[in-house]
Amino acid sequence: MRYGYFDDTNREYVITQPDTPLPWINYLGSEAYFGLISNTAGGYSFYKDARLRRLTRYRYNNAPLDMGGRYLYLRDNSSGKYWSPTWMPTRVRLDEYECRHGQGYTVITSKLNGIKSSARYFVPLGESLEIWQVTLTNESATDADLSLFSAIEFCLWDANDDATNYQRNYSIGEVEIVPLAPPPLPAGEGQGVRAGEGITVIYHKTEYRERRDHFAYFACSEKLAGFDTIREEFLGAYRGWNEPVVLEKGVSCNSVAHGWQPIGSHHVKIQLKAGEQRQVIFILGYHENPRDDKYDPPGSQTINKKTVKPVIAKYLQPENVDQAFEALRDYWTALLDRLQVTTPDEHTDRMVNIWNAYQCMVTFNLSRSASYFETGIGRGMGFRDSNQDLLGFVHMIPERARERILDISATQLKNGGAFHQYQPLTKRGNDAVGTGFNDDPLWLVIGVAAYLRETGDWSILDEQVQYENEPGTESPLYEHLQRSLQYTLDRPGPNRLPLIGRADWNDCLNLNCFSDEPGESFQTIENKDGKVAESIFIAGLFVLACQEIAGIAGHRGDQAQIERVRNASADMEKTVWAAGWDGDWFRRAYDDFGRPVGSKENAEGRIFIEPQGICVMAGLGADAAPSSGSGNAVKALDSVEEHLATPHGIVLLNPAYSQYYVHLGEISSYPPGYKENAGIFCHNNPWIMIAKTVVGRGDKALSYYKRINH
Repeated sequence: MRYGYFDDTNREYVITQPDTPLPWINYLGSEAYFGLISNTAGGYSFYKDARLRRLTRYRYNNAPLDMGGRYLYLRDNSSGKYWSPTWMPTRVRLDEYECRHGQGYTVITSKLNGIKSSARYFVPLGESLEIWQVTLTNESATDADLSLFSAIEFCLWDANDDATNYQRNYSIGEVEIVPLAPPPLPAGEGQGVRAGEGITVIYHKTEYRERRDHFAYFACSEKLAGFDTIREEFLGAYRGWNEPVVLEKGVSCNSVAHGWQPIGSHHVKIQLKAGEQRQVIFILGYHENPRDDKYDPPGSQTINKKTVKPVIAKYLQPENVDQAFEALRDYWTALLDRLQVTTPDEHTDRMVNIWNAYQCMVTFNLSRSASYFETGIGRGMGFRDSNQDLLGFVHMIPERARERILDISATQLKNGGAFHQYQPLTKRGNDAVGTGFNDDPLWLVIGVAAYLRETGDWSILDEQVQYENEPGTESPLYEHLQRSLQYTLDRPGPNRLPLIGRADWNDCLNLNCFSDEPGESFQTIENKDGKVAESIFIAGLFVLACQEIAGIAGHRGDQAQIERVRNASADMEKTVWAAGWDGDWFRRAYDDFGRPVGSKENAEGRIFIEPQGICVMAGLGADAAPSSGSGNAVKALDSVEEHLATPHGIVLLNPAYSQYYVHLGEISSYPPGYKENAGIFCHNNPWIMIAKTVVGRGDKALSYYKRINH
């Protein structure tokens, strides 16, 4: 069944019915304030860090799906009937429905009983807020007496604590509901209606009385008929968001939250004559005050709103909102226009010119730390992930790529290793997950090399960067790259291949875990000393990183470094052919017993995608001249076609594991075809595409590309 289509002219994906198989989502924001939004307005918002600065609640794995979001309700006051113009959460059948996901914005349009609604959601550039621009049109032949209600549920900032620490959280919720005083009139101006006049704003200030200096706010452009900030007053006892008691009664309770579950809801009464149109603007935002200037007046418990009021007043004006939206569109047009292709295939053009680039920017902003499958609670931004993301977006925003490189490298360990994740708010390594994912450091080399090729900004190599964010440990970024290589060289296994540590790119291939206790983390539990299990994937990545370092050293005239990395690379390549080649493809690893993984010797998991891609990308076996391994690149890629390629993409391994193998870890914990156990990953499929171009088979690379993009 078809649920939508691409609108190439407007660079939008159009969803034509609300009950998609799963929530089809978009991302709002491009700098510090972000949000996830589904095709029915579900999702949540946060500032910089999805765990530590979450503004609104969202319930993962809920029934029904997609519960929690940017909710709007319309009520026909004459009949008492109400509905959601975004379909959720009431799920009342609409006469018309359309959702348009664009770059950094979503527009949901619907119609019921002649009342048309259009809600445009976006985050203005340079601001820590989101706008809901709602336009109501009476397309019926009679006048309409309507009520428009908004509703969001505030998160008490730390999303993990918010969902677990109820003995405290039921007692700390606090809000302020106060008028937005209009700004002073310039001298000589009259007394017309001004921005902010008659407007009431809901401020969420949980824990502001103590250690926090930030708050959230929820504002509406219209004079309110009522408001609510207590969830149970708005919903009613034992009711859900689909049937709030306030909507039944048509009257808000004007409730003021003290503890329990604070929400934000506005009630606006709207009279629309036949054919009349009216616009209502809602703003949800985040703001910080200096710690020594939190209150106004000083000594009170009242939020100092002096610096946030002008921001609110500005974006309650339709002309300013329209200008901000056009600026956002222009921003994305400029980014996407930096690389445009024209090919014989419209699908390829569409994905390369719009959606692949957009996805790369989203992964740069969030690095998979928050999605509809990643809660934003259990992880920060990945060290490996963030470096890989550079490859996709560096040409669009090189200045921010530079900043990201320096942030990442400042979390690097003194021994050249890396924290597997870091928190975007603090930019510090995540101790909870820790280190020991032995491919991580090499990705810093790959990311920096991509930045240098794109920008020619060689000065970045001389930037003084800390280790582990410790002042006084600074060294040039160039030295950080050398330590990344040395980390691998310092950890050879029995076959002289790199030790895998907790895992490599495949976080679920945990060869030192040996977990037999429910609830243990496959990624952090180590029941082996890690001195046996090796990774052919890391070996191939090391050869590739050596090539990049050699090129960088050559530009700097560092002949000694060139000699070192070329020798190290040559030694590793010999090791791969001696211990990593299985006859028709590259093996994946060696387990803690010294047995090959990803080999014909295995009954299951005989061949893996990762080493075939990365080793050929590094040039192993791709040399046409007679040499060790000559021609093996083509042989490995032919094996991919024979054993791993499907009409829908290349699976990660084959055959899938049919049972749990304690010596392999999480990868075998999934049923066959799920996730790392022979699922299809859009991330590493392009490695095979690149490898195909290395051996001169561009037609097959395009075929693989189409399989995951069509």
